[in-house]
Amino acid sequence: MPREQELLKAFIEFADTIVDEYDVVEFLHRLAVRCVDLVDASEAGIMLADRDGTLHYVASSSERMRLIELFELQHDEGPCLDAFHTGAAVHCALTDDANERWPRFAPHAREVGIRSVSALPMRLRTEVIGALNILSTRTEPLSAEDQQVAQALADIATIGILQERALKDALVVTSQLEAALESRIVIEQAKGIVAERSHVDIDTAFELLRGYSRTHNHLLRQTAQEIIDGTLSTELLTEPARPPRT
Repeated sequence: MPREQELLKAFIEFADTIVDEYDVVEFLHRLAVRCVDLVDASEAGIMLADRDGTLHYVASSSERMRLIELFELQHDEGPCLDAFHTGAAVHCALTDDANERWPRFAPHAREVGIRSVSALPMRLRTEVIGALNILSTRTEPLSAEDQQVAQALADIATIGILQERALKDALVVTSQLEAALESRIVIEQAKGIVAERSHVDIDTAFELLRGYSRTHNHLLRQTAQEIIDGTLSTELLTEPARPPRT
């Protein structure tokens, strides 16, 4: 399928997702995964800022990307942080020159196979609420066309977080961001429980949680909380869905 059609399909998918009571973490995870396909990248992740302006990991295309994002946050350097703090896009090949810019992040990224990075601010007017991080195993940074696509995806992510009703009320914006960050903590805990009890890796554990949530029309956070509380057995995540009673 031509990329124009893939983009149109993705935009329609995301527009359909942004409704009342939609799951912010699930939405951003899907956006990160689609971003990898649409710009032919290797990994993608999203960070959001809390009310104090501190960035937090929220969603990623894989467990590897989650660990890379956490490394950025732990060492307080990297493309995602630069894009957030400056409000400008970052596109850079991880050559030796990148060591001067990111003395800890650049060597670590190369060590795990990353050769170029892009980061796009998630911005509404002058307010930056987070950043979209895109990593590639290719040495060339994103092309001009891919940069436009990536920025469009970053804009969609911003709209998905703020929404029209939240634009008029700063308190609602703050509340929504905090809810997304709190949901991520619960989901990460549940992923660990599922991985340990089901003897699967973290990525598979996440897909089991997502699959159960979609099948049973639950919010992802709701399923994760039930796993943590012990009211939902991890064994049920792998059982085939039963058809509804008539």
